[in-house]
Amino acid sequence: MNLAGRRIVVTGGAGFLGRHVVAELRRHGVTEVVVPRQKDYNLVEREAARRLLQEARPHLVLHLAARVGGIGANRDNPGSFFYDNLMMGVQLLEECRLLGIEKIVTVGTICAYPKFTPVPFREEDVWNGYPEETNAPYGLAKKMLLVQGQAYRQQYGMDVVHLLPVNLYGPHDNFDPTSSHVIPALIKKCEEAVAQGAGAIEVWGTGKASREFLYVEDAARGICMAAADYSSPDPVNLGAGFEITIKDLVELIARLVGFKGQIRWDPNKPDGQPRRCLDISRAEREFGFRATTGFEEGLRRTIEWYRRERFSPTPGP
Repeated sequence: MNLAGRRIVVTGGAGFLGRHVVAELRRHGVTEVVVPRQKDYNLVEREAARRLLQEARPHLVLHLAARVGGIGANRDNPGSFFYDNLMMGVQLLEECRLLGIEKIVTVGTICAYPKFTPVPFREEDVWNGYPEETNAPYGLAKKMLLVQGQAYRQQYGMDVVHLLPVNLYGPHDNFDPTSSHVIPALIKKCEEAVAQGAGAIEVWGTGKASREFLYVEDAARGICMAAADYSSPDPVNLGAGFEITIKDLVELIARLVGFKGQIRWDPNKPDGQPRRCLDISRAEREFGFRATTGFEEGLRRTIEWYRRERFSPTPGP
């Protein structure tokens, strides 16, 4: 699919990942991008999904909208995370089918993988066990996008592709401590400790778990490449192909921020999935995607963005 000249709906297009996808689409020459706002289209409600598609009449839908959060938010909201994410996906795809939308790209989550998936995670392993308990409801709800897309391709011939991005980070991430993921939470914690002259910070878990991280601009580029050049029922990992322990991650962020105090671990808090690292060969083989942003460079850009936003003047009324 040549993206230029297509009218594209990006659900979640005003969010963290979505705003970078919209910018990448612009770089591809796309001039008609529709970004629905939740206040106008609550996609948990089917009528809103129908109205969005009837009004926008897109050629392509990129479904990025999700209710997300870190371990704490998932643990506190398993029911609503399951219901909201499931209903958004199920109803949107059905309305796309009824209107004959040309192509749909659904974005899932690494949380769909089994808790003890062999490293590196291969797409064929996605069904070989139950997800890590703290985020299983969210992971399973997003996993249904894969099931529905494959079923609709088989029965109706719909062109639905499913991507599995690893943990994302970068500018415009969510830094709210009640719902943020690990990198923004740690950046905020270290920055505030430096500002307050604190001698220590507390971090959840043991530090032994590992994670892989993908810079958000790389993720946006991969999603657009898949939209243009991939058409298969098989899911595709999007990642950077490395892993780092949470302990090493905390120490790296502390160094980049300039926090020199003590790091105190709370082993009574959950680590989450023991390890995360993806096999990224399918994305490179099928549509030529490979991450290009080094991890330390991506962290520096994220920290710089956070500092600009934190100290920028608040707009007046």
